[in-house]
Amino acid sequence: MSNTRRTKRIFALAVGLSLVAAACGNDDNAAESSADTASASVSESASESATASASESVTASESATASESSSASSSEPAAEAAMRVTYTLSDAAVWNDGTPITAADFECTWLANANTPASYATIGYDRIIAVSEGETPQEVYVDFASVFAAWRTLFAPMNEASQHEDCNDVSTDFNGVHTYGGVQPYAMTEWTPEQIVLEKNPGYKGSKVVKTDRIIIVPAEDGSTLLKAGAVDVIFPQFFAGIEDELADPNVATDRESGGSYEALYFQQDDACTPDETRSCAFADDTFRAAFSKSIDLPAVYDQIYAPFAAGSPLLECGPIAPGDYCDPVFTDTYDAAGAETLLTDAGWTKVDGLWTNADGEAPEIHWMINTGNSRRESTQEFLIPKMKEAGFNVIADNCEAIPCVFETRLPAEKYDLAMYISTVAPDPIYITSGFTCAQVPSEANDFKGANNFGWCNEEASAALEQADATVDTAERIVLVKKALALMASDYALLPTLQFPNIGAYRSDRVAGTQNNLANYNGIADLYNYEDLDGDGQVVIGAEQFPVPDCANIVTSCASSTWFVWMASFNQFPATYETTNDQHFIPGEMLAGEATVEVF
Repeated sequence: MSNTRRTKRIFALAVGLSLVAAACGNDDNAAESSADTASASVSESASESATASASESVTASESATASESSSASSSEPAAEAAMRVTYTLSDAAVWNDGTPITAADFECTWLANANTPASYATIGYDRIIAVSEGETPQEVYVDFASVFAAWRTLFAPMNEASQHEDCNDVSTDFNGVHTYGGVQPYAMTEWTPEQIVLEKNPGYKGSKVVKTDRIIIVPAEDGSTLLKAGAVDVIFPQFFAGIEDELADPNVATDRESGGSYEALYFQQDDACTPDETRSCAFADDTFRAAFSKSIDLPAVYDQIYAPFAAGSPLLECGPIAPGDYCDPVFTDTYDAAGAETLLTDAGWTKVDGLWTNADGEAPEIHWMINTGNSRRESTQEFLIPKMKEAGFNVIADNCEAIPCVFETRLPAEKYDLAMYISTVAPDPIYITSGFTCAQVPSEANDFKGANNFGWCNEEASAALEQADATVDTAERIVLVKKALALMASDYALLPTLQFPNIGAYRSDRVAGTQNNLANYNGIADLYNYEDLDGDGQVVIGAEQFPVPDCANIVTSCASSTWFVWMASFNQFPATYETTNDQHFIPGEMLAGEATVEVF
């Protein structure tokens, strides 16, 4: 039983995710993004109400051109700068080969994310206009053309400048394996289709104490069976009905926490969509999309699919965001069969042989894409497709494997009509800008950058989200994000279903210390704390969505997979800020402390 998650990555922390993540046994996993109010405490010098229009932001190409040699020392902010973030590097800020992390690496990370074709997330990087060395090599200045409230999400993971011939395009620089890294307790020594090997990093200078020298990650679609058989020590299955029975074993222990993972149904609605064998493009019709969404009997889906394991957790009503400060219950009473029929009839649709048919005599065939092997989602299709046919909609299951088909190929290319996956989000709503604004719909015009893979474009919502990104006052930012969520609901942009618990299962006779971080966006940020109990000198983790070595890029769509960021990216590369189990940001070990922010 496989699971897949997509990581809706805010490109810090991540990414993806996108994924960016969940992981899971019989339930699916699709990683996504992060949201946190910690970014509100920007700095002592930042104005509480400083805002900037999104129109003030320069484009990625303009920002890169603005500073071809910006890593040179510059104590004065760029003339057009609206904000400066000053990072102070710690003694632990070194690459694995011992070379120090410098302003050049910050600049390379900026350029790689802003300019690489098919960059997964450019938000924030596209506002930077200069990166320079401070008064000492340990100080780095980053100047922004407009205020960017989610600045903590940037520079995670970091690119090492010396390892890239051209930081403006790193699209082919990671093929096969991660050849560099830094600041992490572990370093990758092997990555094949059979396993990832993480060894204690001899170049690590941080304070974390590694309890087991060697971590092995192996493919484990049927993680529960492998765990009980002793083939793996730890798994992170998605929650599903009957998981307790499946994991029942005297040597298996489990724990779970609520984090930032949520599932939703996504309608591919890009106006530029062209029908082909994978999509009808029917949801580009606003009326048809609204009627289809209203016809989904979500309460019945909850009772049939979710209730057996949801432990009383209700349907998620605030949209693509976990409950918290930014949540507003705008997706309520979404099932309205009579309203759907009225919408279509008034728009000239008629039923022919029981199916809604347009004026051209066409009854759209809706391609519903999930990752194969996810038994819970497959059960959802088996339950819901007949109900949708009774309502007059011709829905077919059009599924394929999670990697590379769903999350690396069809989803980024919008080759589907209806998709269903879990997103895991980090603690800042910036991921909503990356995944839901007009500018982030991948297209030829933007070199196919961006993470808005279902084509929803509402200019008013985009403006609110972009303004939220430039607003450091938390209360004002909450209002703007909630406005965008309400517009998503009124546009029938998607249909949220459930906030998912994160679960970890482990062999209590073989490993300890694995259950301290389950609610974290980076669910395995504490590998160093995993303690080998059986004396074989290693801990083996079963990955139900194993990251393949031919998709190793930390900038492009590879980074949208939760398992990629968990197992490869997060544990290999430096990050300015890390996430916590209580959904906040803290300085990573590469920093000497909190960065400071000046708003001009």
